[in-house]
Amino acid sequence: MITESYVAGVDEAGRGPLAGSVVAAAVVFSKSASVNGLNDSKKLSEKKRIQLATVIKDRALSWSVAEASVAEIDQLNILHASMLAMKRAIEGLALKPDSAEVDGNRCPDVDIPCRAIVKGDATVATISAASILAKVERDAQMIELDTLHPEYGFRQHKGYPTRQHLAALARYGCLPVHRTSFAPVQRILKQGTLL
Repeated sequence: MITESYVAGVDEAGRGPLAGSVVAAAVVFSKSASVNGLNDSKKLSEKKRIQLATVIKDRALSWSVAEASVAEIDQLNILHASMLAMKRAIEGLALKPDSAEVDGNRCPDVDIPCRAIVKGDATVATISAASILAKVERDAQMIELDTLHPEYGFRQHKGYPTRQHLAALARYGCLPVHRTSFAPVQRILKQGTLL
């Protein structure tokens, strides 16, 4: 009897922003599962991502969302923190996969075979699903942050270095959620103090 082998799709969200955690997700589908409309999360509307996230969680054999904190990003650098978040997402799966496919050009240090696929979030269903779960979770964190600090506009820019965000940083200074290892934040810190 041939048993089905399980492959986890893995992706992260939030490498580029100046604030907040980097969030990763891992998703395992059965061979027969299908979710219509999967794509790179950046190519989907926020409404569509939220709808798909519910379907993905419902149809996946297993899914997991994990993160690396701002402190870990500043300590390790964003690339290594992203790898750590992906490792945590894979290890957080209730069903241990036989292998993993990861968006990008390198794999986290995990105890299963792992393959990096450039633009995998647009071509591999499980990676697309992981990309959507990671993005929806990170966006939710940014929206929550916006309710605490509305003057920064996190709901709009999600922590990315937009003109609005840079102007808010210059005006109000840095929050503890800002990544002090990132150049725009360092420049503000040299001019003022951390709130």
